[in-house]
Amino acid sequence: MTTAWYRPTWDLALDPLVSCKLCLGEYPVEQMTTLAQCRCVFCTLCLKQYVELLIKEGLETTISCPDAACPKQGRLQEHEIECMVAAEMMQRYKKLQFEREVLLDPCRTWCPVSTCQAVCQLQERGLQTPQLVQCRACATEFCSACKAGWHPGQGCPETMPVTFLPGDTSSAFRLEEDDAPIKRCPRCKVYIERDEGCAQMMCKNCKHAFCWYCLESLDDDFLLIHYDKGPCRNKLGHSRASVIWHRTQVVGIFAGFGLLLLVASPFLLLATPFVLCCKCKCSSGDDDPLPT
Repeated sequence: MTTAWYRPTWDLALDPLVSCKLCLGEYPVEQMTTLAQCRCVFCTLCLKQYVELLIKEGLETTISCPDAACPKQGRLQEHEIECMVAAEMMQRYKKLQFEREVLLDPCRTWCPVSTCQAVCQLQERGLQTPQLVQCRACATEFCSACKAGWHPGQGCPETMPVTFLPGDTSSAFRLEEDDAPIKRCPRCKVYIERDEGCAQMMCKNCKHAFCWYCLESLDDDFLLIHYDKGPCRNKLGHSRASVIWHRTQVVGIFAGFGLLLLVASPFLLLATPFVLCCKCKCSSGDDDPLPT
């Protein structure tokens, strides 16, 4: 990565301007950054904001080139990211990388105790079957498959514990209270922390939408009917007016598509014979013998 430095204004006037693919602005070469892997050029300010946003949101552990049409599908290297962000942001990025490595490593897992969160090693033999795991940091024994307390001779429970208790406790594997700040995704079992916001959660790892309180799936609940009844009634975290406005927008989008399809259907019916006729002519033309 090459990053330009400040030069006097009268000197910059002699240099050609370069266009940034992110903000579409034109800047001197000194204010641009070239990625080492793909040689794409962006203004340094835009690229810095792009990298900081991805790290802050925890969306990506490998930061790709901001250009969606990048021919080489380049990625930012670690030293390039380090030159752009503050030390605290870089530590967060390395932490996200490590968490992703542990998640994808079948021989490693996290200790389910919230006050510990150490990385535990699994035996390479028999990874497909539940095995006893003992955390070296807190000496907790748990099942490698369901993360519950070790249960020799018994199968994993059908309702696997998907939350873990924040704070110090002797019963580390009982189910959480509804307002526990840290829980596990019901689908991929990744730990998720909720510090604020509504109860509709989306896992950044598997994109699964679920209710924070009861962990029920919300993937198909576009209108958020889940929060109209049952134990989670009125627990969404938004006012009734905002919920009604959300539903109005969703219904309006579907109604718009339906109306568009209804208006276009007569034209489609009229155009169908012409399309079929053209296809028949093309096929009959292909079957004609070549002139001799």
